[in-house]
Formats: sequence, C-alpha cells, structure tokens
Amino acid sequence: MIRFVVGPDSAVVPDIKRNLPGRGCWVTADRLHIDKAAAKNLFARAFKAQVVVPPDLGGMVDGLLSRYALGMLGLARKAGAISLGATKVESAVRGGLALFVLHATEASDDGVRKISQARRATVHLGGPAILAYKLFSEAELSLALGGTNVIHAAVLAGDAGRAVQKRMVALDRYRGGSPDDLAMLAAVADEDDAAEDME
Repeated sequence: MIRFVVGPDSAVVPDIKRNLPGRGCWVTADRLHIDKAAAKNLFARAFKAQVVVPPDLGGMVDGLLSRYALGMLGLARKAGAISLGATKVESAVRGGLALFVLHATEASDDGVRKISQARRATVHLGGPAILAYKLFSEAELSLALGGTNVIHAAVLAGDAGRAVQKRMVALDRYRGGSPDDLAMLAAVADEDDAAEDME
C-alpha cells in the first residue's frame, strides 16, 4: 500500500516513506489502482474534502519509487554489496551470492540470456530462484552505481542487499511485474516436470 496525504495547498501528496504529518489514506501499490483513484476522484472521498490531484499522480509515484530504489542501490554499492559486469554477475549467480540481478533496459538479448541460463541452472541445482529486473536505463544504473556503461549488476546477499530488494520489488510491482521472471519460473517448472518424466 502507498500512503497519501494532503499538502498545505490541498494537493494530494504521495508519502512513499510513510513519515509525512497529517491524516493519510492508502491505495494499493500499483499504477493501475492509483490512476483509477485519481481518475474517479476517490481521494476527495477518502479525505472527505476537496483536494487537488496532480495531473500525472501515477507518474509522480513512479518517479519517487525509482529515486528511492536507486538511492538504496547507491548505498548498497558503498557497502560492497554490488557486483558489476556480465562475468561477475554470472559468477555471483552461480555461486549463490546474488539476491537478484538488474539488467539495463538497453541490455542485449545475448547478455541477458547468458545470465538467465545461470539463474535457471542455480535453481536446477537446488539453489534459490534469483529474480532479475529491467527497471532502469544504463544511464540511471551508471549514475546510481558510480560507474560507466553499467548494463548488468547483481545485488549480493546481506542487510544492504535486502534493503535494496524491498525497494526493487515495490517498484516492479508498481509497474506491473517482470515478464522475465514469470518466464524463468515457468521454464524451471518445465525442467522439473521433464526430469520427473525421465525418472
């Protein structure tokens, strides 16, 4: 759920960190529900007052969630909880060190495929299902991680990594989920079924 409050100018304000003063209302944390609440003027009903809904409230929330996630990613880098580059990411996945993987939106199919194969192999060998997200551009990842041309990154296990994971999951859910992960989990299930058939 995402909390909203009313600002001094009667405008509806997203309270992503849930720390703004005042009476709040809560909306399911995905773009569809927030756009619907804005379009149907449900905020006025929730606050029992005339309020001003920003024209692109859904986009504003997306931007705030993105900035929050990228900020946490930068903190994880400083804590040494990030591996960069396709080779290091694949190694972190196969070694069971990665919590999840990030691909830039510009990542090539070949680069993504190799890391996806490592993720599937890890699950097949009894390891964790390591999810992957395509949420940010190369420029956004590079800026957050203090590098250049950051296309692939692995966030490693540990407190810093788990803090980032919460933000990435929230942003991914807000945007409707990652088809890549649905495909990966389906492929793992297919492999398991095939293995059972051979026994």
